[in-house]
This record gives sequence, structure tokens and C-alpha cells, in this order.
Amino acid sequence: MIELQFPVINGFTLIKKKPLTMLQLLAKKKRKREMPKTMHSFMYIPLALGMLNIVAPLTGCTSRPTSAELDAWRQEAIAQNAARIANLQSDKSKNDWQFVIQGQTSTNQPVVLSLSKLEALATTTIQTKEPHNTNTPNAIFNFRGVSVSTLLNEVGVAPTVREVTFVARDGFRATVSLADLRQYPIIIALERNGKKISRSEGGPLYLVFPQTQFPQLQQKYPDRFWAFYLTDMVVGTEPIQLKVGSRLFNAAALEKLPQTTIEEAVGYRIGWPADKVKLHGVRVRDAIASAGLTLPQNGAVIVRGKSPLYRDPASPIRLKASDVKRCDILLATHWGDERLPIPAKMGGPVTLALSSACQDQADVRRWATFVEELEVTQ
Repeated sequence: MIELQFPVINGFTLIKKKPLTMLQLLAKKKRKREMPKTMHSFMYIPLALGMLNIVAPLTGCTSRPTSAELDAWRQEAIAQNAARIANLQSDKSKNDWQFVIQGQTSTNQPVVLSLSKLEALATTTIQTKEPHNTNTPNAIFNFRGVSVSTLLNEVGVAPTVREVTFVARDGFRATVSLADLRQYPIIIALERNGKKISRSEGGPLYLVFPQTQFPQLQQKYPDRFWAFYLTDMVVGTEPIQLKVGSRLFNAAALEKLPQTTIEEAVGYRIGWPADKVKLHGVRVRDAIASAGLTLPQNGAVIVRGKSPLYRDPASPIRLKASDVKRCDILLATHWGDERLPIPAKMGGPVTLALSSACQDQADVRRWATFVEELEVTQ
């Protein structure tokens, strides 16, 4: 069984160095993400918006697909992509879009900003090339948005913070040093060339770097840092606040539960080693039991994370009760031989981790980051 996994809109480091996957066969000659044109020639939409996985049965792990199979899968992906773009263009949720600032701020409380509030703060303009504009790479665009340094000044920053992580609607994240955010006019853009940035073009909120004015930023923050669909900004790393049923666990409460270690090649998309990694934490079943909940025989556990990708009621992350009971599914809080806390730049403080026996290759979202809630359901 070989998995064909097209990249998510902001996904740039999905593939580990293993024997060729279907994605590598399709994209071997294309180092940058492949994006079909939108109605604006300078902007692109990734080949698959959201997590698209096509699993194709083959004769063996080393078998290679035929040209006919590749063409068939490619056409299927294109069709699904077209449907997704149509949904984006008709999506009314943009009007309800919110941007949440949280983490190690002066109050340690989330700050929720509506688009109208961000619009009032969007007084910074920058002129820069846009790395996703491959048609006319030397073109200069005028972006208007909110200076990240302005937001940081508004919420305050704890003295130990060294970086800020931006989280997108599809679960992608980009981490930028606090010093650079203070020094350079890096913005959350709402407009490009006087027009709102549409959903089909990565809007309504888009992280933009002034690379033309400050060329040194281009090497440090290449195109994968230009994050689309921003929904959250995490200052430093949040303290652990995990809701299980009606009980809220902090770090101290989780540490009182039995601790477990697994060693796996992780399924997180960004910022993790490609080789096997030790993950330390609490089994999901132990957290559920500690919260006074019982797993129904044919029930499930719904996992919710920070990103809307992990909160979609139409397509939840659902763990079968039988899987939760029989194998190690962890709420990981530490990683590596040194048991380091998982920071926001790696999707922490809590991530979902699965032992090999529990991994469902058809749903890589189960390696969820920024885990915030578990719900037991029938």
C-alpha cells in the first residue's frame, strides 16, 4: 500500500526521506509547491486545499505505478481540487473570521480580534516581491495590514519569550523570532494592491515579510513562512490547559497520571526530526479515566485542537474506543531523550501521538498539534 498525499495549502515539509511515495513520484521534478492559477495571475492555490489522501493498492511497497494509474489519480485530485476551490469562493465564513492571540502575554488570557478590529489596526503598508508569485517573480506588490509588533505591544510579552508562532486554518504553522518581529515591519496582510485578499488567494489574513526592503529576510524566512489563512498567534508557548469532558487538566495534573513513552517516526508536518523520536506523555485512556469518564464499547473519543482543521464537526478527529483501550495513544507533552517540553513551534504544549499499532494511514490528522480538548461520544 502506497499513500498518495498531496500537500496542504501551507504544507512544505510533509515528506520524510524514505523510499519514493506517490507524492514524490508526481512532484519529483518540482521543488516548490504546485499551484493552479486563480483569476489573478500572480497568486496561486495549492493543488489540494485541506488534507487530501488517496490510498492506492499496489502489488508491493516497492512497486511503481503505471502512467495510466498516475494520470487517473492526477485527474481525480484535480477534480477534487476544483470542488474545494468552488467551496472556498462561496464560503461565507470569512465574515465571521477571528484572529486569536494567546500564550505568554501580559495577561495570559486569549485576545480575540474580529476582521473589523484588524481592519482598524491595519495601518502599515509594505511594498515587496511575493515568493508565491511565480508568473512575474520581479513584480512588486503593495500590501496593507497590521504590524505584528503593534499587536505584541497591545498584548504585552513575557520576558522569557523568544519567538512567536502563527497558526493557519489548515493546521500549518510558521514560527518567527520575536527580535525580528520587533525589528522589521512584518505584517498580517488584509489587502494586496488595494483589494481584499480572498479565501481562494490565501486570505483573509496572510503573513507577509518585507523582503524587498530587507533582503536578509528572504533567506531566513523563505516562502513556506508566508502563511495563509491565519487564525491564531501564539506568543511563546501556552501553558497546558486540556479539557477532558468537564475536567480541566494543567501540567501538574497530567504529571500525576501514569507516564508513557513511545518511539515513532512522527506524523506531524512541520518542525520535527525525520527519524524516530521519543514522545513522552499520558495515555488518552488514562486521562479519560481520571476525568471520571467511561468509554462506551462502541464509542469514540473526539480530539479537538487549536486549528479549525481539528474542530470541523463534519469531519472530526475520531478515535475508536477499541483503539483507545488496546494501544498507546498519547497526549504527548515532552519529547526526545532529554524529555524537553514540546514548544509551540512544534505544535505544543500538547500533541496527539500514536504507537505503530494504532496508526491509521488514511487520516494523518490524527497526529494533531495544539490539542485542547477530548470528548467521549457514542
